[in-house]
Amino acid sequence: MIQREHEPSRLEQYQQGESRSDPPPWPNWVAWVAHAFTGVGLVLAAGMAVAIVEGTAESFRLAFFLMLAACLVDATDGSLARRLRVKELIPGFDGAKLDDIIDFLTFTSLPLLLMWRAEIVPESMSWVLVVALVASAYGFCQIPAKTSDGYFVGFPSYWNIVVFYLYVLKWPGWLSAVLVLVLAALTFVPSYYLYPSRGAVLSRLSNFLGGVWVVMLLWVLWALPASDPPEDAKLAEQSWQWAMISLFYPVYYLAVSWALTIRRWQRKR
Repeated sequence: MIQREHEPSRLEQYQQGESRSDPPPWPNWVAWVAHAFTGVGLVLAAGMAVAIVEGTAESFRLAFFLMLAACLVDATDGSLARRLRVKELIPGFDGAKLDDIIDFLTFTSLPLLLMWRAEIVPESMSWVLVVALVASAYGFCQIPAKTSDGYFVGFPSYWNIVVFYLYVLKWPGWLSAVLVLVLAALTFVPSYYLYPSRGAVLSRLSNFLGGVWVVMLLWVLWALPASDPPEDAKLAEQSWQWAMISLFYPVYYLAVSWALTIRRWQRKR
């Protein structure tokens, strides 16, 4: 009986690529370019902070554009660094630590600040934002925060996405606060969430749908009112409608992640 040769998965190919013994075929400064690209996130974070402090509808829209740009940098800088093999070129500099610092700013602390500045949660319940901040700090410091087979463990602090939808969809303040508490609590639950750029299950489909989702978000942000009340009520309504349609991706992401989580839990039992 002829056995087929084992074909390495995308994750196995990624792991094998990290353990190559031949030296990278380019100079060290190439690695610094990759780290500088990651560092663009710091510039975007600074712009977000200024826009959030300004506190107008127009500045909030700018902050969301910068959040989206920071997400795109974060989604691509890791793949670039691995392809250039920066760890081998500059072993004394930890690009992953720089990435974590930027992620905590752009995914957690600044989005939660915007949630407070835009009064998305009632003033009497603003303490839930501190709970979310502490929970995210715990999540970022966990050693097993990412699995070897391409998953985040616990809610992966996507507060930039949460604040965007709460701002655009105009949920009641108490309901927004409850959602923040629930998501913060999920940080401590050993659940598994897709990490498409690291070769998780359905990574190609997730990346494709994510690309469609980003295009829709750009349209929503373009149509988002830059004044309160909005000058163009029809355009503001279109922004709300497209935001509702764009929820397909967060719903898909959570549904697949929790289906895989339940399967893993059953296997452990």
